Amino acid sequence: MKHLLITGGAGFIGANFVHYWLRQHAEDRVVVLDALTYAGNRANLASVQDNSRLRLIVGEIGDAALLSHLFAEEGIDCVVHFAAESHVDRSITGPDEFIRTNVLGTHALLKAARAAWSNDGQWRDGVRFHHVSTDEVYGSLRPADPAFAETTAYSPNSPYSASKAASDHLVRAYHHTYGLPVTTSNCSNNYGPYHFPEKLIPLMLVNALDGKPLPVYGQGENVRDWLFVEDHCRAIDAILQRGRVGETYNVGGRNEWRNIDIVRHLCALLDRRFAQQADLRARFPNCPAARGEPVERLIAFVTDRLGHDWRYAIDATKIQRELGFAPAESFETGIEKTVDWYLANEGWWRNVLSGEYRRA
Repeated sequence: MKHLLITGGAGFIGANFVHYWLRQHAEDRVVVLDALTYAGNRANLASVQDNSRLRLIVGEIGDAALLSHLFAEEGIDCVVHFAAESHVDRSITGPDEFIRTNVLGTHALLKAARAAWSNDGQWRDGVRFHHVSTDEVYGSLRPADPAFAETTAYSPNSPYSASKAASDHLVRAYHHTYGLPVTTSNCSNNYGPYHFPEKLIPLMLVNALDGKPLPVYGQGENVRDWLFVEDHCRAIDAILQRGRVGETYNVGGRNEWRNIDIVRHLCALLDRRFAQQADLRARFPNCPAARGEPVERLIAFVTDRLGHDWRYAIDATKIQRELGFAPAESFETGIEKTVDWYLANEGWWRNVLSGEYRRA
């Protein structure tokens, strides 16, 4: 039986990981530590809140006293560190919070793990600190460049990616200096249930359903590699079970799409759903598809953001070769599951858009 501390476990990827872990590891204890800032939401864990193996603690990863208490009280032997400020646009307008959470918060967590697990340089058996990072630390690729590998030099271009790069370096340093048993994963863009609707895919979905413009930066030519969120959870599981201590594993979907093609694909998928399901036309009367018009007419090109990276792509050869991991979902199957989740969970995203979840 493992005792996991999952930081940021009420956020998008963290919450999906909590659901996944409770399903797949029936004996394990899961402690979620989340500050419940704008992207953290109790409702993301509502379906498992009565599970006796789950405990939600509202608090900051930078709270040293709280961390020390949790490691001791819960007997934590595994940390899965998702907690981070992650929206690039927000990092451009307000970088301070990204440094505080992503850099100083990660350092506080590393110190707490070292204090709890090390005795005169001897480490407890079976402990692991897994750090969840991003492909954005590698910078930007040109169209013909090879995909990011684990050996690609770091070249972050936004305050967000710079803060994540700093946290990656701290995790590496704690392993090489002190011997802390760590692994790191750098993942491509995730999508799926509980995705906060400021990011591309959920923003396009909820705007389309309400008949609002679909804002696309520039001409939508920027390219991203996309991975269904449950595949990301499976990858982290594989790293925790079979990954080599001290190693970094890139996790990707081998699935590059231009932003404009993603948006058009979503529009076409909504067109089909509305044609197939009459109840959608009554539920979302402002969506063009409710009137038999193409959703694509809502696309609106807007001024590109500052420092917008051109292309991200992940070379996932290492995790496939060493750990046998490959995504179970194609983009076509994963995006259908995502669209259907948002259609079935209107109450969740309405609550997020209204800000009511912050008052729960």
